[in-house]
Amino acid sequence: MTRNTFDLAGKVAVVTGATGLLGREHCDALAGAGATVVAVDVDREVCTALSEELVLRHGGTGLGMAADITRVDDLQQLKIAALERFEKIDVLVNNAAVDDKVLGEPGELERSRFENYPLDSWRCSLEVNVTGTFLCCQILGAVMAERQTGSIINVASTYGIVAPDQRLYRNPQGEQTFFKSAVYPTSKGAVLAFTRFLAAYWGRSGVRVNALSPGGVRSQQPRHFLEAYGERTPLGRMAEPGDYRGAVVFLASDTSSYMTGANLVVDGGWTIW
Repeated sequence: MTRNTFDLAGKVAVVTGATGLLGREHCDALAGAGATVVAVDVDREVCTALSEELVLRHGGTGLGMAADITRVDDLQQLKIAALERFEKIDVLVNNAAVDDKVLGEPGELERSRFENYPLDSWRCSLEVNVTGTFLCCQILGAVMAERQTGSIINVASTYGIVAPDQRLYRNPQGEQTFFKSAVYPTSKGAVLAFTRFLAAYWGRSGVRVNALSPGGVRSQQPRHFLEAYGERTPLGRMAEPGDYRGAVVFLASDTSSYMTGANLVVDGGWTIW
């Protein structure tokens, strides 16, 4: 009988940003493949509820933990709790991130212009998206390197590969309502470079480090935005939240055992044009 290399039974997977739109899908996909999931986000009660929901749906066990990924002390406590409970960490999904939202509030257009973009917002995004990923790898990934085995998945973005298309943020009258900022693509480009660095650094330690670059995800955006995005995409639509489940399980599992330093782009073809 051929072994199912997608099987994650016996693996312990830590997912940051676990209670967000994609984080929940990542957690559910990993648990569905047999992994024990440590769901991490800033709200302990929500993380605990998510963990209980995963155990109820898929069986096994799990853990919900609150942590600010920019705080070393929080991540040290997370590491201690995970190791005390499960004795190891096999998979780390660095999913937590900050991204500007299109809220349509007064003054938002001017605030979002590059010339006006707030320094505090720039620093906040870099702190979470880049420094947070660095710290999670440094503190949690080191556990894998010591055991000589593991898989790290850094969630990047198509906007780490290509520039934002600002035309998407025009209303049906052709008026610009928002500008995608420079900090999100800058931070996600840094995540891709960091992924390559760490793949080379830990390759001989048995730790694989890959990036997943998702395209845009449908989530209550205005109809004109969804239509514009679909016209810009070869598959004609935005992603559904569940469209990345298979990619996460693939990168976490032995099916991708000879893959490291790569960027798995799942974007409906967005970046081919």
